[in-house]
Amino acid sequence: MDIMESRDNIVLQQDIEQIAKEFSAKEELNNCTVLVTGSTGLIGSQVVKALACMNRLSNKNMKVIAFARNEDKVKKVFASLLDREDFSYVIGDINSPITLEEPVNYIIHGASATSSKYFVSNPVETIRTAMDGTIHVLEYAKKQTNLLGMTYLSSLEVYGVPDKEKQTIGENDYGYIDILNVRSSYSEGKKMVECLCASYASEYKIPVKIARLSQTFGPGVEYEDGRVFAEFARCAVEKKDIILHTAGNTVRSYCYTKDAVRALLYILLYGNVGEAYNVTNMDTVVSIREMAQLVADTVGQGEIAVKVDIPEDLASFGYNPEMVIRLDSQKLMELGWNATVDLEQMYRNMIAGFSMK
Repeated sequence: MDIMESRDNIVLQQDIEQIAKEFSAKEELNNCTVLVTGSTGLIGSQVVKALACMNRLSNKNMKVIAFARNEDKVKKVFASLLDREDFSYVIGDINSPITLEEPVNYIIHGASATSSKYFVSNPVETIRTAMDGTIHVLEYAKKQTNLLGMTYLSSLEVYGVPDKEKQTIGENDYGYIDILNVRSSYSEGKKMVECLCASYASEYKIPVKIARLSQTFGPGVEYEDGRVFAEFARCAVEKKDIILHTAGNTVRSYCYTKDAVRALLYILLYGNVGEAYNVTNMDTVVSIREMAQLVADTVGQGEIAVKVDIPEDLASFGYNPEMVIRLDSQKLMELGWNATVDLEQMYRNMIAGFSMK
């Protein structure tokens, strides 16, 4: 097997190979079958490709199964893997019971609604995909006689609006969520699913662990992605001013895609069952306004400006309430993980990936 897993994006390929080399000496994945849901998404696709790369470079004799809804997208995202014997895909919807008969040893469950505007326009579907979908994955997990681990991709949004007195947010530092705001369909759905995972771990001994990811980006992000970090990058590429639709006072930390994939694998293999782990680079704490200015000054080479234009229909954009949330990833670091890429380099690598599509 000499075909690159992401031959159309060299920056992403380099990241994937670095992940593969880091895990080459770890034996836990040898001779195992791994199921990845949400496999065509940003993080899920890179998990699949990193596992396939481990096979190619280290002969781990793994099988990787990508679970997705859209076959055309599978064929596009995994074009380099379609003829490989260690890769297969299943077309299905996690909102229905999973009928996959092939036994698996590990599950990485990343299927989820991801668009803020969708959370507002389709809050019922957002909640049902979270709850029904994860129940179907967990019920499938119950049937596995040799399941060694499962990781659920949750979000920093489970913390809501934290206590302003908290300098950093650990895994037990929950804040306030307005449950009657339909935008909360995503954060409340994630919270309930985390409880569901812990309950299956307790009652049915499913070895599931939880990854609470901060906002994550890098090569592989689609140029048309609607999230704010991609909008800033597009402005830098197109030499357009960055227009903020809020004051930009929200403060949070971020994570590079390669580091997030590495984190999922560390949690999968070494995390404690029924527990959650924050996934973030603690050195990237910045406000939205500050991040916009960083992009304008560095990637934009000072040729673009940052401006504020708050629309009257702001609620329809699906933005979170203003908050300060500095995740603490020390618990994850104790498993052996560390963040490797800073915020400016995250942008440069993401934009380099844009140019290779």
